[in-house]
Order: sequence, then C-alpha cells, then structure tokens
Amino acid sequence: MSEQARNKRILVIDDSEAIHKDFRRVLSPERKSSLQELAQLEDELFGVSPTPLPINEVVFEVDSAFQGREGLAKVRDALGSGRPYGLVFLDYLMPPGWSGVETLREIRKLTATVPVVICSAYTDYSWEDLTREFGEGPLLSELRKPFNHQELYQLALRLTGPL
Repeated sequence: MSEQARNKRILVIDDSEAIHKDFRRVLSPERKSSLQELAQLEDELFGVSPTPLPINEVVFEVDSAFQGREGLAKVRDALGSGRPYGLVFLDYLMPPGWSGVETLREIRKLTATVPVVICSAYTDYSWEDLTREFGEGPLLSELRKPFNHQELYQLALRLTGPL
C-alpha cells in the first residue's frame, strides 16, 4: 500500500498520561531519527556506507486528548481543517467526564467513517451491546489493556489503510 493512501494521523483519547506515552512510544518512536543520526556518524567516522533503514516502517502522527469532550473538539477541528484523523483509540472509562461510549456517540455524529478502537482493562458495556449500537465491521474494534505493542502497531497499520 502506498504511503499516500494511508492516513497516519491518530488521536488517542484516554485520561492516563502513561497510556499516551505508551502509544507514542509504539506508534511514533523517535528511534528512527536516532538510527539515521547514528548511521550518518558511522559513515563520517569510518567511511562505510550506513545500513539502510527498513523502508516499510510507518511512523504515525499521534495527537492526544485526555477527556471525551476534548477528543470530540479535536475530531471536529481536524475535520474542519481538512486533515481528519485516520484512527481514534478511545478509552472506555475517563472519569470525571464522558465515558468512551458517550464520546463515540458524539464522534459518530461528526463522522461515521473514522475507525475507532475501544481500549480498556474493563468496561461496563459488553462487546455485543457496542456492536448492536454502533454496528459490526472494520470501523469499530477493541483492544484490551495492557496491550501488546506489536498488536497495537499492526492494528494501527491495518486500520489506517483504505477500507
């Protein structure tokens, strides 16, 4: 898939700062630029050609919101600016504000096409209740915390491509 067809803008809506750091570490690591700098230094010091970096590694643009209303505002602003998100990761529970389900209801009023991944270690809603309200298909997924980093990355790759 060409990178032009992939919308690499991801919004994480979660009340935990640590979760936002985990998402950034997996989806937009700084190591790529560090590796490039190291290869350049190696070339300068030793006169050897640097090992090329893998060309299939995708680095995402990750944006953060810590409550549902803030997330909804970011989705609205992104749509209004013509730079919509390609994917939203949404926590189930974000006290004291809206739950993930309430936030998803409001996001769906703005856009029915952005894939949303509901994330949590526990929930008050069953998956059957969610799919009954929001439908089954590639636009709604679930990821349990604590998440596997490779699973998160692969999910982001799959969901940010064309449907």
